[in-house]
Amino acid sequence: MKTAEARQARLEPARKNESEKRGRKASKEVRQLQLIEATIDSLAKRGYSETTMADVADGAGLSRGIVNFHFESKEKLLIATLQHMYDEYSAHWRNALQKAGDDPAHQLQALVAADFDRSICNKRKLAAWCAFWGEAKSRPTYQALSSARDAVYQTIFIDLCATLRQSSGYAYEPQVMALALSAMLEGLWLRLMMGTEDTTRETALQAANEFLAAAFPRHYPSKTAGAAEP
Repeated sequence: MKTAEARQARLEPARKNESEKRGRKASKEVRQLQLIEATIDSLAKRGYSETTMADVADGAGLSRGIVNFHFESKEKLLIATLQHMYDEYSAHWRNALQKAGDDPAHQLQALVAADFDRSICNKRKLAAWCAFWGEAKSRPTYQALSSARDAVYQTIFIDLCATLRQSSGYAYEPQVMALALSAMLEGLWLRLMMGTEDTTRETALQAANEFLAAAFPRHYPSKTAGAAEP
């Protein structure tokens, strides 16, 4: 009995240290996410060039030293924010794709609809995306990150377009049609970000579904208007 108690006593400090390490890690992740969310807020409110580390600290309700501790510089903070947004977007469309099942037509329509879900498609996040897009041309790090993530997404579109063409004898080139789909979705996001009066998430989704009906008439009804998730 005493031997077991002694072993337990020896193990207890190690367990305590491990628990403390997990707590510190969780606290670090929470703090970083807090700062990233504040960065998105600042990008949406002030734009890229006007966003400062001080703005982010104030928005997160944290000291400026905390921002420097976690990210060291504005550039590192912004890269982490862009990575976070891409990770969130990727997880979102992958989840939509998985839920759509094995039918390519359902998968393509699910990907299109996912772009207008409120969790992804809102003025705050759209403005942050536009802020990064405006800087991508002059920042190789942003270009590399965007290109790698976009290539995976675009490949899915190309594969689905190729599958639909093969099954129904459409005359388009899959790569060209996939490019048209992406440009259409990005254009609707831009109109939503700009606050164009006749464009809402619902009307944008309706327009996207009408595009699908026109491009793939054998797979979608002529009127596939739908509403975005509330």
